[in-house]
Amino acid sequence: MGWAGHLSLDYYRAGQRTVGHDVHQGPLRVLQRLYPEGEQVCHQVLVHPPGGLVAGDTLDLRVHLRQGAHALITTPGATRFYRSESDWAVQDTRIHLENGARLEWLPLETLAYPHCKGRNQVTFSLASGAQLMGWDVLALGLPASGHLFDAGQFVQHVEIEGIWLERGCLDGTDTRLLHSPVGLNGHSVMATLWLAQGDELNRSRKDSLLDLARSVSVDPALGAASAVKFGVTAPNPHMVVLRALGSRVEPVISLLQSVWAAWRVAHWQMQPCAPRIWKM
Repeated sequence: MGWAGHLSLDYYRAGQRTVGHDVHQGPLRVLQRLYPEGEQVCHQVLVHPPGGLVAGDTLDLRVHLRQGAHALITTPGATRFYRSESDWAVQDTRIHLENGARLEWLPLETLAYPHCKGRNQVTFSLASGAQLMGWDVLALGLPASGHLFDAGQFVQHVEIEGIWLERGCLDGTDTRLLHSPVGLNGHSVMATLWLAQGDELNRSRKDSLLDLARSVSVDPALGAASAVKFGVTAPNPHMVVLRALGSRVEPVISLLQSVWAAWRVAHWQMQPCAPRIWKM
């Protein structure tokens, strides 16, 4: 028997203020509401005190943003899926945005340990007029410590209902996928950043967002190991997507943060306001 955690988050507008209401059961909760950029945007940090998931653990997160609400959700560190000898460890997130709601879904990386059996699934539904910026970062194994992801399974599911679906299973024994030039080519970190909305993006705005992403580079202060391969595209009329591969988490996160900041200014006319937890 594993641990089960459930958290429900409900965001709504009270005047100019976005208010977040939370209800939790078990080892999954959220820290206090923060307003570092004024009352319009509610920043919150998801925390899982045990620090990771093992066989049989399930984390269930439900998020609802009501009309006009704007929330930014992040985590204080990596979500870890540890070695499992039996059952799967599961994190299931379902998020609904009503008309006019905005969400910035910016969790730090998911770390799949060697021999894990993990499933991470996140599903968004966007009403007309809803807008979403989010990312997903997956790091395989602990290569810096010599613990490669050479055994175990990790299932990844990211979906925006009716707009986009990405699902795959990474198996540590699948050397063709992990090491082939047409696969991950030996990279241990993979990431996706997206901007999506319930209505279609107009062509000029879409082209501008693509050009902005292509012009961003990784901070050279991170050194030679910071090389990140990435590409950006518009797979459908509702969204733009950036995909990246790297050998270290830090440069990949740096790239995503830079593109997120540029898109926030261009698309929402809002200056970037990084969560305080990222600076600690």
